[in-house]
Amino acid sequence: MTISTELQAAARRLADEVRDLRFSEPIAFVYHPLDYAWAPHAAYIAAYGRTRKDAVFLGMNPGPFGMTQTGVPFGEVKAVRDFLKIEAPVARPDREHPARPVQGFACTRAEVSGSRLWGAVAQRWGTAERFFNRHFVANYCPLTFIAAGGANFTPDKLPAAERAPLEAACDRHLLRLVELLEPKWVIGIGGFAEKRAQKVVGARAQVGRILHPSPRSPMSNQGWAEAAAADLAALGVCPLSDLSQETGPDPQGVKAGRSAGRAAHAG
Repeated sequence: MTISTELQAAARRLADEVRDLRFSEPIAFVYHPLDYAWAPHAAYIAAYGRTRKDAVFLGMNPGPFGMTQTGVPFGEVKAVRDFLKIEAPVARPDREHPARPVQGFACTRAEVSGSRLWGAVAQRWGTAERFFNRHFVANYCPLTFIAAGGANFTPDKLPAAERAPLEAACDRHLLRLVELLEPKWVIGIGGFAEKRAQKVVGARAQVGRILHPSPRSPMSNQGWAEAAAADLAALGVCPLSDLSQETGPDPQGVKAGRSAGRAAHAG
């Protein structure tokens, strides 16, 4: 089997392992993109998971207008279709929140995190092929959690008893991902992904973190690409750190600003 077919098989196993997990209130709906959006997810792996990587960027779980719609990590529709050149049929979850329908590639809502991530990649590398020659993007958890009121619910907030079996399955998948891609680095996109990688990866790769591009983060809204570039420059990881030279602000200035932001929001 090739690396990409092994990755697809691992994703299938993950989908099987989490399919029957149950979650309590406030979670009212659980979406499984690896089931209903398998076609674009499989196409993503086939196109970009064919070779060993220098770095794997790891997100938390699908966003409501990203992977939830397209099956691709951080998969904002326009970025997936126009930059990654992927478009495939997407079905529907068995149960949907009326305010959070799955529309697939017909979804017109932008996933800001995905727009920022893939926009930065496009700016630095120009083409998806150049980026994926040495890098890969994945999510730790494949499930989308939606509360009764329609709010997104992230897996880090799950009760310990419900989080444990989910993390066990996701840990196994992450370990298999690292075994297949053999990256030098696993970069958590945000603190949660970094912590899971630290637990799972061990000595197989170095682990680092970049700022999450979520619009809920004030620091991300002040210039996510520059902040992420500064994070990577500090780690000495990969050419994404060159973004700081292309987008203007000095990495040290960005780093200082972020430190001040953390201090202002501490506690």
